Amino acid sequence: MTHFRIPLKYVIMKNLILTVFVFSNLIFSQENAIDTILVNKQNLDEVVVTAIRASSKTPVPYKLLDANDIARVNLGQDIPVILSMTPSVNITSDAGNGIGYTGMSIRGSDGSRINVTINGVPLNDSESHGTYWVDLPDFASSISSIQIQRGVGTSTNGAGAFGGSINISTKKQSQAPKFKLSNSFGSYGTLKNSISFTTGTLGNYFELSGNLSKIYSDGYIDRASSNLKGYFLQGSYNYDKTNIKLIAFGGHERTYQAWYGLDPETLNTNRKFNYAGMYYNADGEEMFYDKQEDNYKQDHYQLIFNHQMNAYWRANLTFHYTHGRGYYEEYSEDQNLLDYLINENSGQAISDLIRRKWLDNDFYGSLFNFIYDKNSIKLILGGTLNKYYGDHYGEVIWARNAGNSEIRHRYYDNYGNKEEFNLFSKLEYTLNDKLYAFLDLQNRNINYDAILIGGDNVNKSFNFFNPKAGIYYKLNSSNEFYFSFARAHREPTRTDYENGNPYPEMLDDFELGWKYKGKKSIYNINLYLMDYNDQLVLTGERDDVGYYIRANVGESYRAGIEFDGVFYIDDYFTIKPNITFSSNKNNDYLTQFDGSLQNFGKTYISFSPNLIFGNSIEFKMNDKTLLFFNTKYVGKQYMSNTNVESSVLASYLVNDLGINHSFSISGFSDDFELKLLINNLFNQKYESYGGHYFYDIDNKTYSGAYFYPMAEINFLIGLDFNF
Repeated sequence: MTHFRIPLKYVIMKNLILTVFVFSNLIFSQENAIDTILVNKQNLDEVVVTAIRASSKTPVPYKLLDANDIARVNLGQDIPVILSMTPSVNITSDAGNGIGYTGMSIRGSDGSRINVTINGVPLNDSESHGTYWVDLPDFASSISSIQIQRGVGTSTNGAGAFGGSINISTKKQSQAPKFKLSNSFGSYGTLKNSISFTTGTLGNYFELSGNLSKIYSDGYIDRASSNLKGYFLQGSYNYDKTNIKLIAFGGHERTYQAWYGLDPETLNTNRKFNYAGMYYNADGEEMFYDKQEDNYKQDHYQLIFNHQMNAYWRANLTFHYTHGRGYYEEYSEDQNLLDYLINENSGQAISDLIRRKWLDNDFYGSLFNFIYDKNSIKLILGGTLNKYYGDHYGEVIWARNAGNSEIRHRYYDNYGNKEEFNLFSKLEYTLNDKLYAFLDLQNRNINYDAILIGGDNVNKSFNFFNPKAGIYYKLNSSNEFYFSFARAHREPTRTDYENGNPYPEMLDDFELGWKYKGKKSIYNINLYLMDYNDQLVLTGERDDVGYYIRANVGESYRAGIEFDGVFYIDDYFTIKPNITFSSNKNNDYLTQFDGSLQNFGKTYISFSPNLIFGNSIEFKMNDKTLLFFNTKYVGKQYMSNTNVESSVLASYLVNDLGINHSFSISGFSDDFELKLLINNLFNQKYESYGGHYFYDIDNKTYSGAYFYPMAEINFLIGLDFNF
């Protein structure tokens, strides 16, 4: 089947002209009211994140990390590691040490179900819904704040949040020039070098800032190396009532594959072993292919307009474009060359070979937000139009037994094209000095057209209406309460279609919370019920390209209670605990077992621990030195929805110790910072993730499991120079 693609530049230009025309007319209609308005540039800088983030009176649970929170633990590890101490979060790492391919879950929902945006622009891959943090090395150095919402949360751009959402805001404009060198090194050959700068405001209007980073690590697992390069460049213009930003960021990652995991026997004898790239040469010797790796580049571009239209209206218009391209390469033994159409006329049809599976994609679009804020009413109107074009193809770059293929022959050549249009409106209404009402309405329209491996065609359209409503009650200066209801829908991924005939999901989310603020303590207690229909849950298996397989399970739910607090013991000690107790169940789990369809009844949802606990004890020794001790406990999980014993992933408890010390060197710099982080202080041997599979012999079902071990005690040391 041939598919026709309109040239990208013409589509972008058409959308750009149309959107600018509409936006210009809206601004022109307000110009008479703007003449005497004083603009708050800080508010202008945050119009885009204000539109999708929760405010202090929004009835949803969330956690906000500012630049200082992030910098304290930023020593080159990926963003999921930095977020690991926030409520209901669990993290994983293929390489075992948090550098390379890392992942996270919120309330048991994996990363493909967590909506991630950068300045309001979706980061999740349009087809897989996954977020690949490895594509943005050291992006934490370019962030001003992160808000993590749990549950459905407020309307945002991109795929629906089925476990939570992460809203990232990049650097704000700086008034003063700065230059920063960040270097860190540590266990497993880890080395990070980063240069950051800002010119400060030039001529009262302009600022240029940026960051260049290089990270290398051998990984805890054998050969699980990461060679990462990242960049961030931002130009800002502020004049009177207008703020304009042009941002470019991205990275190039080369990581040796480490997603095969270990069977229980190997785990007990050699927990660092890596099966990836293993083969046997003509003499029967065990070998490892040295290029069994991912090689992928991704570049992001954003053009952001923020404008104060009058005393009550602010507006945002954003254009974005992302280009990704790369492959993963692997050595494969005993392949049938006829499957690759490269040996049709030869007598030798079986061969070892090296193949590359490519992905070349373009993602672009525009989004807008209008914010009205006057007296008792705050109204936000927003929307987005996004398009994605993805080419999927494979090449054989070497075969032991020569075939008759041409150079660059593609043994498969598929595609996935996706369009999304959404509109949302949010209303926060102050009824009186104690009671606030919240209403949020969103409509998402998705069209997905794809040719899958095997030649199957998918052509699906979805239209989802997602209402949200809630109330916020301020009893007094110390006690506040909230309740909200939210509905969300979510379309299946490309992998879901390649592994079955999936249905879209629906979620009803109920949140009830209490916020307390006293002289010595601040905390939030939140109860939630997330009621799913046709939830796509992980089966524990992976397909042949490494994607996790999911299946619809009918009715299911996630319910729990979350506590997140800060206790100021005295001027020196602060304790920051969080804990989640939850119940995550399939109501009637049906699957093929022992030759027939069996009902396992009410079972635990896979990869959903009932208990997650985190605690940070901070000791401020003086104005220059901070000592912190972090504890993370994740309870027992099942890797299969059948809950068979072979699928148990054991609970684990990990402790980390950190020290941050600021100092100066006379005549050189007054702002140095030394950081030390000792991970897994008590040298626990544990596994944060794994997989489970079934196979049948004579109508009898057997099972197996594999695990991803995490690093034993290890350290990172960093030194930041600020000028």
